[in-house]
Amino acid sequence: MSDKLSKSMTSGSVSAAYIHIPFCRRRCFYCDFPIYVVGNTRRGENSNAISQYVEALCQEIVTTQIYSKPLETIFFGGGTPSLLSTEQLQKILEVLDGKFGIDKYAEISMEIDPGTFDKQHLQGYVNAGVNRISLGVQAFQEQLLQASGRYHSVADIFSAVDLLQAADISNFSIDLISGLPHQTLDIWQESLEKAIKINPMHISVYDLTIEPGTAFGRYYEPGSLPLPTDETTVKMYRMGQEILSNGGFKHYEISNYAKPGYQCRHNRVYWENRPYYGFGMGAASYISGKRFNRPRKTKEYYAWVNEGSVIDCEVTTAHEVLLETLMLGLRLAEGVNLQKLTEQFSENKVEQVLQVLQPYIDKGWVQVVDESLQLHDPEGFLFSNVILAKLFETL
Repeated sequence: MSDKLSKSMTSGSVSAAYIHIPFCRRRCFYCDFPIYVVGNTRRGENSNAISQYVEALCQEIVTTQIYSKPLETIFFGGGTPSLLSTEQLQKILEVLDGKFGIDKYAEISMEIDPGTFDKQHLQGYVNAGVNRISLGVQAFQEQLLQASGRYHSVADIFSAVDLLQAADISNFSIDLISGLPHQTLDIWQESLEKAIKINPMHISVYDLTIEPGTAFGRYYEPGSLPLPTDETTVKMYRMGQEILSNGGFKHYEISNYAKPGYQCRHNRVYWENRPYYGFGMGAASYISGKRFNRPRKTKEYYAWVNEGSVIDCEVTTAHEVLLETLMLGLRLAEGVNLQKLTEQFSENKVEQVLQVLQPYIDKGWVQVVDESLQLHDPEGFLFSNVILAKLFETL
């Protein structure tokens, strides 16, 4: 590894933290995340499992080595973080602040599910410091929610939005999934239009992936009925790009759209391949050139924390950093800056990358604009897996 690259990987401060809250009322049929099902428990007030987890999580945070300036982004993901009580959320934030400090202008995001919070608890989250909400909508049709194993109803979605607006939370995002069983183009268009009408500042659109070990992985074969065909899911992607762009959202990342000034600052840390802390069961971190995943099961996670939360893995090689930088950076609309790529890796490496991508440049899937290597929207984004696979195979 060159001294220049080694320095770039280890000397930067860490100003982002992901906090994994694994608890869910049930496991959705498409989900392969590390979660812990607690049934009808609401916000963790009477759940010993949630209380025990919060204690272990705080212990992990306290024993972590400090690499950072004050945290500028914090993201509570899951799972269903809105099953935490206000006191539990506040405790985690106080421990983070005591350990690393939290910048007064920090973006503090929290994933919440419809039907898991009320006005009092939402206001408690805001008072604790949460200033960005990601609402897990997924679909606006009752039959699709049920077919996906979602716990909430369509009525719960609109009630949740009413609560957000009543709490004067304008910075909220909603998640949608395309390619669900029985989903048609007309149904997808309806979801997109209803999403815009709700007036979020950010919309994430994810194409369904059938993961092994999930309920969907047992029920369905990719590309087979009742799942939409590949041709239909491509049309769904193009439809999403057109409708959301016309609705005032900038398509700034393969799966994400935002109103001006409302891109997710935390997720950009990942896409720009910058270091970040990860805390909690199954959470990933990228610190001092090391990518590390915590144990995915509660028993193993608790044992790891009690043994000192030791991160034991190899430093990412220069070659791996190059591939990660391309894989993540090309997800962004602005792509990867070629000058910075040259400074970090070498002119020869950049020329090699461009040579591999030349066939896709000829197709119009990849473009170079103002010294930035970009995927074309939408064609390059649609074929991103093909393009990135060729880069990995060749480099």
